[in-house]
Amino acid sequence: MRRVALLGATGSIGTQALEIIAAHPGLELVAAASGSQPVDGLAPLTQVGGDLTELLERAEPDVVLNAVVGFAGLPATVWTLERGIDLALANKESLVAGGELARSAWEQGRGPILPVDSEHSAAFQLLEGRASETVDSLVLTASGGPFRGRARADLAAVTPAEALAHPTWNMGPKITVDSATLMNKGLELIEAHFLFDLPYERIEVVIHPTSIVHALVRFRDGAALAHIGYPDMRVPISYALTYPERAKTPIAPLDLSSGLILEFSAPDEEAFPSLALARAAGEAGRTMPCVLNAANEVAVATFLDGRLPFLGIPEVVERTLNAIEAVEARDFDDLTAIDAEARRVASAHTRQLVH
Repeated sequence: MRRVALLGATGSIGTQALEIIAAHPGLELVAAASGSQPVDGLAPLTQVGGDLTELLERAEPDVVLNAVVGFAGLPATVWTLERGIDLALANKESLVAGGELARSAWEQGRGPILPVDSEHSAAFQLLEGRASETVDSLVLTASGGPFRGRARADLAAVTPAEALAHPTWNMGPKITVDSATLMNKGLELIEAHFLFDLPYERIEVVIHPTSIVHALVRFRDGAALAHIGYPDMRVPISYALTYPERAKTPIAPLDLSSGLILEFSAPDEEAFPSLALARAAGEAGRTMPCVLNAANEVAVATFLDGRLPFLGIPEVVERTLNAIEAVEARDFDDLTAIDAEARRVASAHTRQLVH
């Protein structure tokens, strides 16, 4: 029996994880937490807000599913990695904002990091057991979101409701807006760099509207392997919670005779500059990914409130990146201070651009 602690239990990932846990006799939910929504009675141990590491200490889990949204998920990630406990990671911001700290924590505990993002779960499965010298590059796919194919001029007046109408995935509001700006793929680019120890120039992003191919790996002999399946987050959630077993899920097998279209194209970085901003921040390293993440969280929240135009999101991020110098973060306190400063600067730029 695997004891599961579920952080972010009321979000999109959390609710689907509850379905997976309830259906699997080998999984036991021992703790559940949310940021603000009630979770009373969901598990023997529950918590709303507060220090999630205290809950984890009491729960003594075998696996932690971290589905917290944003920078707030980092302490739980570090706690889990330091102790060598299995980490099912849906909180990509942990590795974006605190990649070096998370890497140091992992070197201490050496427990497995099991990605829950569909793209990283796919890449994990494609790369497992492969000698690093045989790998040429990793390709992450992006649906393109609800505004795929639109020119920059067509995006000026789009509304939060339009941005939340994702064509293929059912996700929470923040990640759905990130998908619409392509920032989500930028964050995943940085996450992949830390997860798979690949340099940025060997990680590519392509637009793939049907979201059937989740990732591809090219090898040095010219071959490429792809992970394909219908877009359903229950698949990577189940894989992470039951690894190394591949448990049965209620997802229909892929019907190859149904006329599937496997179309790929380059992202339009003029209309969607967030992807390039994320790549530049990742390549700059040090605290720049933390600044990127903080500024984006501020901008997206203001957009969802209806006060910031859609194109204001990447503009706030770019202004914030240009205003803050990259430094080394020696510990979590340093990183927290940088995160707070980036949010202050981003908020100031946001106020200049509000409707």
